[in-house]
Amino acid sequence: MAISPPFPPCPPHPGGAPEDGVLRHAHWWQRWGSRRGRARPRTWGRVRYGALITLLTLSGLVILALVREQTGTEGFLVGLGLAVLPVPLLVAAFRWLDRVEPGPWRNLVFAFAWGACAAALIAIIANSFATRWIATATADPSSADTLGATVIAPIVEESAKAAAVLLLFLFRRRDFTGIVDGVVIAGVTATGFAFTENILYLGTAFGTDQLTGDTGIASVTAATFFVRVVMSPFAHPLFTVLTGIGFGVAALSGDRQHLRRVLVPLGGLLLAMGMHALWNGSSSFGEFGFFAVYAAIMVPAFGLLTWLVVWTRQRELRTVREELPAYAAAGWLTPAEPYALGSMRARRLAREYAGRHLGRPAAREVARYEAYATSLAFLRHRGRRGRAGADFLVRERELLNELWRRTDVARPALDHAARMTAPPVRVAAPPWPVYGAYGYGQGPAHGQDQAQGQGHGAGFGHPTAPVYGSPAAPSYGYGYGYGSGYPAAHVPGPGHGPTHGPGPGYPAGPYPAPHPHR
Repeated sequence: MAISPPFPPCPPHPGGAPEDGVLRHAHWWQRWGSRRGRARPRTWGRVRYGALITLLTLSGLVILALVREQTGTEGFLVGLGLAVLPVPLLVAAFRWLDRVEPGPWRNLVFAFAWGACAAALIAIIANSFATRWIATATADPSSADTLGATVIAPIVEESAKAAAVLLLFLFRRRDFTGIVDGVVIAGVTATGFAFTENILYLGTAFGTDQLTGDTGIASVTAATFFVRVVMSPFAHPLFTVLTGIGFGVAALSGDRQHLRRVLVPLGGLLLAMGMHALWNGSSSFGEFGFFAVYAAIMVPAFGLLTWLVVWTRQRELRTVREELPAYAAAGWLTPAEPYALGSMRARRLAREYAGRHLGRPAAREVARYEAYATSLAFLRHRGRRGRAGADFLVRERELLNELWRRTDVARPALDHAARMTAPPVRVAAPPWPVYGAYGYGQGPAHGQDQAQGQGHGAGFGHPTAPVYGSPAAPSYGYGYGYGSGYPAAHVPGPGHGPTHGPGPGYPAGPYPAPHPHR
């Protein structure tokens, strides 16, 4: 039975230096190693990144030359202009899925570049070589083309795209923590691959129309654009996402589940190849074979996978709300923060609030705070399930230090977001009369807030009566109180515990340090 791992005590002062022996930064792109061995990891990291950038750049130049050779300059430009249209929409969709625990942009840039350059180059070379070899061996070019499209291409292309997912899974393990990460990385990789492939197909179609003189809707370019960009821009991402789900399940597996960590990604890759082969072979199933496969398999599969990833996203938010209260009890977070961090609307309101009052740098700090808190919740969830790894305590301390350094900026914004998004709690009116016209007068604030210092009271009396947080906090919420005849008032929940930091004005700091104990 899994036991909840212990959590470190709250530090005496926020924003202080990390403890000895604890790394300050919590993500791989910010950490170069210990102070003693910092020069060597930094040099090795630069060499590694330089080699990777060189490889992708060379692949891009070669693929550019190959595509331009097959389509011509004019066809290449037309194909490029049409193929780029679905890219922002697909990338935005995958980025939306990744908003709960957003990964670094450089991972997505690498994935897209790998798909558009390296994977596309591997696919063009391998598919051409295999098709020519089959045609020479069988002396049947037509059968070679069919076999190449339905067997060779799915194996080569899905393997080439899966290589990006595998590399990030192995070398960026901290950023690859679950199914959503696998879906996002695989989807962005496939989006880059489809982008290059669409340039080739659309540019070739335009060249064909130039030779035949066809224009408008009856042209080959229009038909290719409709099939590849309008009807099925999600085709390649759909295939590769199956591989990404396999790696995501492997990321959730324990370190000792070696067989599962190998077989599940391999099974996802085989499913991706099978669906890709079915899609490519649909044109050989008869006059309406393509539309039958599209309607009976592709659209339902797309809907099912969309539901799966959205459900997984909501599950991640629920994990944040369930795991972070342990750190609130220890004093690392305010009691309202787990609620706010488990709501995407509250997160957005917190960033907007910080940006409106303190500027864009503060909004970015709040966004980092939200990302670190989410990583902390996922880490603790894995720890309770016995899957956190040997570096659990070090990783936990890194994340907590990053949160504590940003607490003065993030806490007021998150408290404000919690008040704005928490559902109203109906509180019965007191049996005694409330004096003053429309509640404006000498009526005090009654309810649990006055008795217990928690934000469950109703604002009867003056609207600035303290009903949320500490007695020094102003009245938040509804607090109407229209005299003694008013039956009830509504106040937003959850409102537990004292309110830290500045009030709703959120003036530019400095802010007083919150007390670490509740």
